[in-house]
Amino acid sequence: MDFNVKKLVGDAGTLFSRAVQFTEEKLGTSEKTELDAHFENLSQRCDLTKSWTEKLIRDVDAILTPNPGSRVEDFLMEKIDRRRMNRLSNLDYLGVDMVEAGNDLGPGTLYGSTLLKVGLSQQKLGTLEREFAATAAQTFSDPLKKFLESDLKSILRERKLLETKRLDLDACKNRLRKAKNAAIQQTSERELETAQKEFDRQSEVTRLLLEGIGPAHTAHCRHLQDLVAAQARYYSACNAIMQQLQKELGSLSLQVSCSDLNNLSLNSPTSPSFPERRQARVLCDYDSQDPSELSLIAGEIIDIVSTIPNDPDYVHAERGHQTGKIPSSYLEFLDG
Repeated sequence: MDFNVKKLVGDAGTLFSRAVQFTEEKLGTSEKTELDAHFENLSQRCDLTKSWTEKLIRDVDAILTPNPGSRVEDFLMEKIDRRRMNRLSNLDYLGVDMVEAGNDLGPGTLYGSTLLKVGLSQQKLGTLEREFAATAAQTFSDPLKKFLESDLKSILRERKLLETKRLDLDACKNRLRKAKNAAIQQTSERELETAQKEFDRQSEVTRLLLEGIGPAHTAHCRHLQDLVAAQARYYSACNAIMQQLQKELGSLSLQVSCSDLNNLSLNSPTSPSFPERRQARVLCDYDSQDPSELSLIAGEIIDIVSTIPNDPDYVHAERGHQTGKIPSSYLEFLDG
């Protein structure tokens, strides 16, 4: 292998000169070329953008994939074949076990059927969670990671190169100040002129790249909006599933209560013809759909007068002098 000895010696000399200049600046024995305030502000904004972008990505990844081991596995798989793993979530596992338990304990029993209903809902939530994680990664995490790996990496590389050009420039200034004769002074002036041009050119390139951080922030705002939209859809879909599940479980509980009350009526000759009054807490607001219904306010306590045999989803309730039917899924029945 052929070596260019002259080039090697020159490179070694340049590195040594930079090291000396850097050391003297730290010791305060040599002057340092300062960049203008605007450039320093751009550079500081770049550093803040880098540190906060990295932290936000870590935070979002921790939400989308809570298990640290799974995050490491995903990272390695993406590096190997660029595929995102589609593993089951904890909600999926919970749902699968509940469904299996319900089938083993008997779908026709109260406990078994309840397990089946809740388990299927947990599986639906698990599917929504995976879909949300994929969407959030695609619309937020991935674009920010791409920004770090491409645009920001280029900026940091050019800024590092600017620092070497700045060290070369200040080293030339230092040599010119120490020049003892005209020949050395003339050579140092030519080196200084060349170093100044290279520094100015690199400074302009770096400045243009740093100014690109502003448009990048605008793009990040759009990614944030996409993340919020994905979260809104996810939580809305989850709420719909849970509201439906609560309605189904509420109807089931009410039917069980009616059965128990009917059994008591059959076994006790002194039982009244209607079930005993019960109280219930309203879970959320409800606007009546017709004059036969009552409107509800979340948190209020109302009296349940009776069930409706032909419509197990509703009960007759009383609030002061007002009476009407209301959906049982909006209620939490209290012990008498």
